[in-house]
Amino acid sequence: MKANFTLDLFSKFGFGSKPQRFSKPLRFLITTLTLFTLLPNQLLAQLQKTEPPFWYSNMKNPELQVMFYGKDISKYTVSVSDNVPITGVTKTENPNYLFVTIDTKNIPATQLTFTFSEKSKTKFTHKYELKQRRKDSALRQGFDSSDLVYLIMPDRFANGNPSNDNTSNTKEKSDRNNDHGRHGGDIDGIIDNLDYLKSLGATAVWSTPLCEDNDARGSYHGYAQSDVYKIDARYGTNDDYLKLSSELHKRDMKLILDYVTNHWGAEHWMIKDLPTYDWVHQFPGYAQSNYRMTTQFDPNKSEIDKKYCVDGWFVKSMPDLNQANPLVLKYLTQNAIWWIEYADLDGFRVDTYSYCDKEGISKWTKAITDEYPHFNIVGEVWMHDQAQMAYWQKDSKIGAIQNYNSYLPSVMDFTLHDAFGNVFNENEPNWDRGIIKVYENFTNDFLYPNINSILVFAENHDTQRFNQIYKNLDSYKMAMTLIATVRGIPQIYYGSEIGMQGDKGKGDGDIRRDFPGGWNSDPHNAFTSSGRNETEKAYFDFSSKLFNWRKSKSVIHNGKTLQFLPENNVYVYFRYNEKESVMVVINNSDKAQTFKTARFAEGLKDFTTGTDVVSGKSVDLEQDVTIEPKSAYILELK
Repeated sequence: MKANFTLDLFSKFGFGSKPQRFSKPLRFLITTLTLFTLLPNQLLAQLQKTEPPFWYSNMKNPELQVMFYGKDISKYTVSVSDNVPITGVTKTENPNYLFVTIDTKNIPATQLTFTFSEKSKTKFTHKYELKQRRKDSALRQGFDSSDLVYLIMPDRFANGNPSNDNTSNTKEKSDRNNDHGRHGGDIDGIIDNLDYLKSLGATAVWSTPLCEDNDARGSYHGYAQSDVYKIDARYGTNDDYLKLSSELHKRDMKLILDYVTNHWGAEHWMIKDLPTYDWVHQFPGYAQSNYRMTTQFDPNKSEIDKKYCVDGWFVKSMPDLNQANPLVLKYLTQNAIWWIEYADLDGFRVDTYSYCDKEGISKWTKAITDEYPHFNIVGEVWMHDQAQMAYWQKDSKIGAIQNYNSYLPSVMDFTLHDAFGNVFNENEPNWDRGIIKVYENFTNDFLYPNINSILVFAENHDTQRFNQIYKNLDSYKMAMTLIATVRGIPQIYYGSEIGMQGDKGKGDGDIRRDFPGGWNSDPHNAFTSSGRNETEKAYFDFSSKLFNWRKSKSVIHNGKTLQFLPENNVYVYFRYNEKESVMVVINNSDKAQTFKTARFAEGLKDFTTGTDVVSGKSVDLEQDVTIEPKSAYILELK
């Protein structure tokens, strides 16, 4: 073995494959020097990962927990340069992990050195950088009710760089013929079409997760992440993501990262070598969630039912993270803050928020919003009761009954979404059918502590496509009129603005179709005015006019609401402030309807005319008003 080792060394460093041609003393010298050359590399190879890979100085919370990973790394004693205090060292049952906590208070941007020793002898060192933060980073403004959020499934949006469709270090390969496979969309494709989004009126982009998801199949959705510090190579690089952020900000647009606190993918490198047995929930092994989120607050619940909701895995390929484990919680918190700082983010959308350990996710959310007081986080709380959804918003009086505060600034208005699913097909109203469903949704607004921070939407990447349900422009116009003018933060789903359809009954892949024109081989390009067909043009032109009008309307962004009970399936409400008033009329009937305006005197006050923002039509409000079937007015009052 010694001879083979010597032979390998001589070959590796260019001395040929016949060491015997050198004298014995010279062979000894070459071997010794070579060993000294290799030794640091062999020791450094023992440190395989350091996370976070770097950090920032002058953070509000100066405590930093650095995770070191490598074979038997916990046997070493760790010190750090520049008199930086080590406040804690945590070793787990897995000797391949070492968690070192340091206090960075008053430490300027610098390069630290971690020293790993054994029996008082230095074995190796590791450089670790504290970077300078951006100016006023902590005061960044998150997305809010002045924005229009555009939701993108990046794999299906646009392929700006075909050369990264397949990469050597990712398993699933591109196949556009497979509805449930990778199609090749990427970050470059989003960047290429930012001007399209701006022309539509979008001001914020929410992309489904872009971090590496190395599942062998179905990896395109990104929710089974395998490395949460690394952009998936099929989307691009971390630098590409930074470019996306920069290009958005140049256009006065915002970037929202889809963060997953509840689970990782089974291919995550840490799942394959768990730091602790309870890093994920074990039963032992796998048990699926019962999805009954009501067990989080039901005073009559059984503990076993709550356990299977919170601890059960969302699906078998997504191990459920244990946010009650302090090491897990710290890891997730620091990863989230790292992305905000690194990529200059404007917000998070948090997947499956209400499936997490509720005390743990509350601490996670508070830590982020303490660091960034104006940063917005919207949580996916997919429930069908306003009181149950309001429970999860920051400072909820409902949550306070149980002494609970999630600190979550925003939740999603799923009850309004529920109404959108059938209301525009209900032409004949009765007590609980027709447009009354929309009216009733807003009667419960008092339950929410911050009603202007509710995300309102007709669809998203997990629901049936709106245009598949209705398949007509009139219904789309009524829905978008509502989305654009009611309280809250409007969100639209990519492609709906050109009439894209997709049937969830055929699987999620069908509601995530490719945007036409996103691939060079596409027969037409709906990203351009000249490339849109007649139907796409009609949808887009309406959407663009509506959402661009909304951009500057503070009366819509944060005005008050006055609504009137629908009559004959006609719904009227006002958005108003001290300076402006907008009257919205939606006729959900399949017949033209005429109504007397005297009933709305409370909202009309001294206004006598209104101009429809889409058509430009002037409406005399001192006379009876007739509105065409399945149509809407947005009247700026004068």
